[in-house]
Amino acid sequence: MRLKIKTSLLCLTVIGLLSFLACEDLLPPAPADNEVLDGQMEGLSATQTRLFLEGDEAFSEVFTPETGLGAYFVTSSCISCHSGDGKGHPSTTLTRFGKWENGQFDPLTHLGGGQLQNRAIAGFQAETIPVEANGIAKFTPPAVTGLGLLAAVPDATLLALSDPDDADGDGISGRVNYINPPDFFSQLKWHLPDDEGRYIGRFGKKAAAIDLLHQTVNAYKQDMGITSDFDMEDPINYAVSAQQTDLVADHEIPAATVQSVVFYLRTLKAPIRRNEQEMMVQLGEQLFKDIECSKCHLPTMTTGISDIEVLSEIQFHPYTDLLLHDMGAELNDNYTEGIAEAAEWRTPPLWGLGLSPDAQGGNYFLMHDGRATSIEEAILMHGGEAAKSRTNYSELSQTEKEAVLAFLESL
Repeated sequence: MRLKIKTSLLCLTVIGLLSFLACEDLLPPAPADNEVLDGQMEGLSATQTRLFLEGDEAFSEVFTPETGLGAYFVTSSCISCHSGDGKGHPSTTLTRFGKWENGQFDPLTHLGGGQLQNRAIAGFQAETIPVEANGIAKFTPPAVTGLGLLAAVPDATLLALSDPDDADGDGISGRVNYINPPDFFSQLKWHLPDDEGRYIGRFGKKAAAIDLLHQTVNAYKQDMGITSDFDMEDPINYAVSAQQTDLVADHEIPAATVQSVVFYLRTLKAPIRRNEQEMMVQLGEQLFKDIECSKCHLPTMTTGISDIEVLSEIQFHPYTDLLLHDMGAELNDNYTEGIAEAAEWRTPPLWGLGLSPDAQGGNYFLMHDGRATSIEEAILMHGGEAAKSRTNYSELSQTEKEAVLAFLESL
């Protein structure tokens, strides 16, 4: 009897194992690391990995009115704007507004600016752009991978790269954007304020966020209507009432949750290159430099000393200088943040560019507002300081253009 039972158990085990192996054969293989944007940096400790996973979970949380969503908001989760940690889609694009008057820009905070909350929970009325606004811009959410490396570049590096008066005469006059810090900002040793107590911004389309805590707190409040210990004031629809109204007591998430998301963003891996050894890719990389795109889309940067070892003194390849550049009249949305002019935009990192369609529904939506639906279309929209590079690209042969595009898709 015991022998029969043992035999039966053995048979069931074998059948189960064979079934598992058969299912394994039917499952698609896991994508290679260089085919996806999400994933943690190599070298994290067990404790850091736990913190990363906690932040990943918080980044994916979908809020409801019962957990603090709104009352006015744009989206209900971080991940909805950054699918797979990649770029956003036109459907998740943010609207910013303000008013120019006598040469001065007013973000119209007393009327709900600078960001429109175009959705509201039941019983509340979503915001609309006030009639006073004469500067309106669309911001497509960026990819969030590799941000910890960008955050760890010292201010001194950015100041050394800047050339606001074009002293070298090359037609490129990148400069930093100085931002008034929020109350919760903590200055690190490498932060270099100006004479007015403003700090260098580096995140966002206009480089309006100083660090990842600044960026994350703003996103929770402005995008989801979620308050935290860092900012206890709910978004208000001033067209309806000047009173704060919300279903959940503030704060709606604790500081620990915000910090876990910040840690997650700091330790997301950088995008990994693909097809580097292909001849067309290598030709395109050289042509990218020859036509002077790399003057703004700087291939290589180096971090300073960091409290996270894997971020400390690391050379990396983001293809940005994190500076503001005048992009010409066609990209002037009559909107600004900090000291940036309306036509000035921060150089976006190009790493991960070739994987953008994976997060954007299979298509490209490039430039600050997603108006370009191909890499070449984005190149041809460059004006202002980048007009020379645009002309240089246009004068390439068709094969050379294809090589440049192959290189950019390899990033």
